[in-house]
Amino acid sequence: MTSQQPYPPVAPYPAVVPRNGLGTAGFATGLIGLVFSPIPLIGVVAWPLVIVGLILSILGFVRASKGGATNKGLALAGIIVSALGLVVCIIWVAAFGKAVADNPLPAAAPVASLGAPAAGAPGGAATAAKHTVIYKVTGTGKAGTISYTTDGMTSTSSESNVKLPWQKSIELPGGQAIQVVSVIAQASGSGSIHVTIEVDGKVIKEADASGYGVATASGDIGALSH
Repeated sequence: MTSQQPYPPVAPYPAVVPRNGLGTAGFATGLIGLVFSPIPLIGVVAWPLVIVGLILSILGFVRASKGGATNKGLALAGIIVSALGLVVCIIWVAAFGKAVADNPLPAAAPVASLGAPAAGAPGGAATAAKHTVIYKVTGTGKAGTISYTTDGMTSTSSESNVKLPWQKSIELPGGQAIQVVSVIAQASGSGSIHVTIEVDGKVIKEADASGYGVATASGDIGALSH
């Protein structure tokens, strides 16, 4: 009687590596923004940080909820710290606006006595020009997700499974103390992507990513223009 030869062992399927980058990056960015947000003057940089942190943390939380990541708790913590930092930033803006309203600058009486036309009247000082902001994402194939600010503050919009090249143009009023512009694009797994932010025809920020990486470009128009 012939003995049966044992079958060779079957190699196990490689385990799927969870992609925890979004939640981790969102928590770190939001935490840094929260630390900076209460500091006068320096706190201006907290605006783009907390907004980017909030977007990345939300994307990471969604991915973890679908089983694509294992750091759901860290992503949730990122949402919390980013939201807290955003609240602090909004409180600072409100306090600054109230201080300006309570202490208006004195009228320029000597200029008025010379008969100079009032601002806004024909021949007077020109109204602050609007800023034209253009977000661009280029690369091969598609972008998994593109998120961008739309009002220079906290409102954002996003698109999924976007065919490249992609471009979005918005207008922001001039003369604002703080105007945040931000665009975040996630690569779809193959090739690479490149994101840029143009303000009034000039590129102010750009970033790259490949694989499933995330390219983030953000800044404050007021700070970048000085």
